[in-house]
Amino acid sequence: MGIKVTLDAQLQRAGMTGKDLAEAIDLSQTQLSLFRSGKVKGIRFATLAAMCAALGCQPGDLIRFELDGEDAGDTDEGEPR
Repeated sequence: MGIKVTLDAQLQRAGMTGKDLAEAIDLSQTQLSLFRSGKVKGIRFATLAAMCAALGCQPGDLIRFELDGEDAGDTDEGEPR
């Protein structure tokens, strides 16, 4: 279960590269790469808003929530929902 980053699809739709986006929103390519790979634990709303403005999309176009099959009925306590 978790948040999946779907930024690459929006970059392709917008005809942009990661480098283009990083420059457009004044973010390092390293930080953008970490976000794209899902290796960050959070993102500032201002950064998310800048990405959306540059790509002409909504936040939900960049990230989505997915349940894994085995997690669908479990809570952290191991009890069904």
